[in-house]
Amino acid sequence: MKIETQFHKAFKLQGESFNSSEEIIVFSKIISLEMHSFLKQWFNTSSFIEVKTSGSTGKPKVIQLQKTHMKNSAIATGNFFSLPENTTALLCMSPNYIAGKMMLVRALTLGWHLEVVEATSKPLENTSKVYDFAAMVPLQLTSSLSEIYKVKKLIVGGGGVSKELLGKIQKISTEVFATYGMTETITHIAVKKLNNFGNVIASEMKQSHYKLLPDIKIFLDSRGCLVIVAPKISSEKIITNDLVELISETEFMWLGRFDSIINSGGIKLIPEQIEEKLATIIKQRFFVTGILDEVLGEKLILIVEGTKDNSILTSVKKLKILSKFEIPKEIFFTNQFIETETRKISRKETLKIVI
Repeated sequence: MKIETQFHKAFKLQGESFNSSEEIIVFSKIISLEMHSFLKQWFNTSSFIEVKTSGSTGKPKVIQLQKTHMKNSAIATGNFFSLPENTTALLCMSPNYIAGKMMLVRALTLGWHLEVVEATSKPLENTSKVYDFAAMVPLQLTSSLSEIYKVKKLIVGGGGVSKELLGKIQKISTEVFATYGMTETITHIAVKKLNNFGNVIASEMKQSHYKLLPDIKIFLDSRGCLVIVAPKISSEKIITNDLVELISETEFMWLGRFDSIINSGGIKLIPEQIEEKLATIIKQRFFVTGILDEVLGEKLILIVEGTKDNSILTSVKKLKILSKFEIPKEIFFTNQFIETETRKISRKETLKIVI
């Protein structure tokens, strides 16, 4: 059966309009081979696209995403953020990965005017244009704070937003949202407001909750992990390893990963919650994890990127918001963390070189 992948008549790429998918494919080759390759797949007769998962929590794998589901995801994002046709959008992420692919799909499906720039840490430095919508990773946002006013609405994914960065974005005009999702959910299924909370100081503000996009249902399994039912973007329910607290039928708070829980002397520790507390005193990249211990079963350790600094362990021990069980038993330093292809920290590989 031939699949016709149409595009919205209002769609523009680098200011150019098109009469056919062939014209878009030819034009995209001028921009990048990665984009050209994806668009050839998007407009071919297959009903699906093959994509690779990030590998941040396990071994990367290739999965098939239905084009119809990708379009549905695009429509849900457009409705949630009120981004109709003729929306100006910036693509500053690689089309090799799902986040970059979906910016293209949103533009094609919804009739956006898409501008593409190189996927650098400072994607806004060579443009004077103002965009209605963009997506970035935390590093790009951190490096673009002086020019982020050029984006009206920004979604941030691919990693956590530090408390230091949260504080810096509170008074900017851009509306900034964190996203929750994965390759299997075709990017985000929920978003969380990160700024414009009024006069609340960032370090003291109550954490806002993730709010679901349209046509998504969630519940918890026996482990307390999130299960996603989203027939418009996935034919099967998606069972995650994410520990969450349900606030309502449409809101939840992310707590951490089930597969990263540390059982230390019978006490269950969630690394992500400990890391959030440590972020108030440690400015460089770091993470906590567990290693085997004859007495405790597992013991909590802290791994910091950078040169050895004995003052960090002293500061950690004095941090009053940590319980005695949450204080790392040892601290290790390494010059550079191992990263995945999508620039996320590979905790398992980094731990191998440290221990």
